[in-house]
Amino acid sequence: MATVKVTFTLDAETINRLERASERLAKPKSQVIREAVQEYYQRIGRLSESEKLRMLRVMDEMMARRPSRPDREVDAELREIRRARRSGGRRTAGET
Repeated sequence: MATVKVTFTLDAETINRLERASERLAKPKSQVIREAVQEYYQRIGRLSESEKLRMLRVMDEMMARRPSRPDREVDAELREIRRARRSGGRRTAGET
C-alpha cells in the first residue's frame, strides 16, 4: 500500500490517547490512526448504540399509547389510500 505523508492538528488529549494506544497495542501511531479511520469509516450510516436504544424507547412509548381512533376508521383510511395509489394518487379539490 502506498503511503502519503499528511499533517493534522490535534488537541493534547487526542495526542495523549494516540500515544497510549500506540504503546498498549505495540503498534506505530500511524497504524493506530489507519485502523481507527477504517473502523470509523465502516460505522458511517449505522446507528450508534445510544441511538438504537433511544429509538427503541420511542417505539415502546408509541406502542403503549391507546389508539385515538377506532380500528374501523383507520382500516377505511388505509383502503382509501391504497385505492388512490393504484389509480394514480388522490385528487385534490383544485385538480381536474
